[in-house]
Amino acid sequence: MINKYSDIPLYCQLKNIIMANIESGVYPPDSKIPSEQEFCELYNISRPTVRQAISELTNNGYLYKEKGKGTFVSRPKTSIDVKTYTGFTDSILDNELTDNREVLSVETVEGKECGKILEIFKANSGQSTQFAKVVFRTKHDDDVFSFNTSFIPLNLFPDIIDDIKNKKASHDILRGKYPLVPVKSSSSLEVVFTDSKEAQYLMVQPGHPLLKITNTITSKSGQVVEYVISKYRSDKCRLIFENYKRQI
Repeated sequence: MINKYSDIPLYCQLKNIIMANIESGVYPPDSKIPSEQEFCELYNISRPTVRQAISELTNNGYLYKEKGKGTFVSRPKTSIDVKTYTGFTDSILDNELTDNREVLSVETVEGKECGKILEIFKANSGQSTQFAKVVFRTKHDDDVFSFNTSFIPLNLFPDIIDDIKNKKASHDILRGKYPLVPVKSSSSLEVVFTDSKEAQYLMVQPGHPLLKITNTITSKSGQVVEYVISKYRSDKCRLIFENYKRQI
């Protein structure tokens, strides 16, 4: 119950109650929670207090709102285990889990239009190198949780655009291209904020925080075969770290 004589702010107490109900299963995933007015009457508190509690839980990804319907409980976050994260998760060339991938666009872009991408592929700015630019999003249990852009050099994979459109699995794309099979990924991570285009595809508001992971994928010969930019919804994903102290 709400203790109006406690030093803990009322909205924090309500947040704790809602969180406890979510964790105990009283409010299961995708279920509708009581309305602001119902919370006011249930705990004899003001609407601004209820609104602040719900707003903070929504911003933190525990709740989500549907216009005209109410506020609902979010599904548990998808875990990205850094200990086993290989960098190939969102690769076009080395990922057989195509059922979770929704391709939004595939096009040819000139290297000179890509700026930094040319440097990553160690191409000179004056070259006419072309890339397949693949924009796609990935889902988990029908929830959209990442927006991805992959660049693949067409001089190495001239049929890649048709292969993607025909939904070929990566092992079919790489058949007969053993020297170009991806074997290594170098990754970087940073926090960014959603722009208007990404917000549309990730189904969030512009300015929503994202986990951005970039992967430079190379073959056995050390040649860069793919560069992937993945942006994960921070309210849908969590990073898991596990470390051991080195024994002396």
